[in-house]
Amino acid sequence: MIEDIKKDAKTRMSKALDALGTNFNKIRTGRAHPSILDGIRVSYYGSDTPLSQLANVNVEDARTLSVTPWEKNLVPEIEKAIMKSDLGLNPSTAGAVIRIPMPMLTEETRKNFIREAKGEAETARVSIRNIRRDALAEVKALVKEKEISEDEERRAADEIQKITDKFVADVDQALAAKEKDLMEI
Repeated sequence: MIEDIKKDAKTRMSKALDALGTNFNKIRTGRAHPSILDGIRVSYYGSDTPLSQLANVNVEDARTLSVTPWEKNLVPEIEKAIMKSDLGLNPSTAGAVIRIPMPMLTEETRKNFIREAKGEAETARVSIRNIRRDALAEVKALVKEKEISEDEERRAADEIQKITDKFVADVDQALAAKEKDLMEI
């Protein structure tokens, strides 16, 4: 029973860490990376559709992304969606290919992105702590039902705390890597 609770907590905490990685990918650095455009949705026949389902996004060089729509009539819609996004990107169109140069990050924008990254990391930490709380509540319920002893409860709580500490350390490590990436010129 306790093993199942710990396994479930580990699984849920790793999902929180994966979500943090996804959120970090949306925070742009100075380099071009296709995941920067993951949050962009384009109006396609009346419904908002993710850009990745309407076009091919490639890295041309370190500072340029190219977007090749599968339908030529989507070029203006995609361009409009990229300009409306809060990424601060200015696409330029050459025929059916949209090129997006990545502007240099100023000190102020770097600090804003770091602040955003710290917020995402704190959200992940809170999520991990909530999972710990849920796991400890399940263990307490087992004690209440007299399925395990109080000694087993203490041992399980210590093990759950160790798992939590490991995942919080992973979040801190990911945040440090993202900060380093953002401060690179």
